[in-house]
Amino acid sequence: MTEEEVIEHKSDREFILKAVAENGKFLDLASKELQNDKEVVMTALDQDPESLEFASSMLKNDREVILKGVKGAPWTICYASEKLRADREVILDSCKSYGQALYFASEELRDDREVVKAAVENKGIIIKYASDRLRNDKELAMIAVKQNKQSYHFISEELKQDEDIKALM
Repeated sequence: MTEEEVIEHKSDREFILKAVAENGKFLDLASKELQNDKEVVMTALDQDPESLEFASSMLKNDREVILKGVKGAPWTICYASEKLRADREVILDSCKSYGQALYFASEELRDDREVVKAAVENKGIIIKYASDRLRNDKELAMIAVKQNKQSYHFISEELKQDEDIKALM
């Protein structure tokens, strides 16, 4: 199947379902209506989770759609709606395999110790996006600094003076 064929049949639901089953990124060429069709989008995500980028805004606010995308390609959390960026389960799942997801998390979740710990265990330097309170959490700071010495620059001034943390440097 070629891009030209997909463009020619961009509004033909059955054709697009077959196209995205073959190449999820063909979703980009589908009509706006089909980019808003949950079955079409879920089929695209089965083939290529990165195709989440081409789903409609409405479906980027659909928890099931976002969870499916994030499960296959955790970095696609960047496409989630603000509402879902504040959804603890969505962000926690993403942070476990993609620490950078913390960057996209709501302020409230940046102050959730379990979420921040999952992110920092995956990518230490991401502590820089944690709340001030959690950048002053010794356990989290030690996890971050052990994994990446550059994390030291993002922990609290108080913890920079801590002997245990200094010893990690």
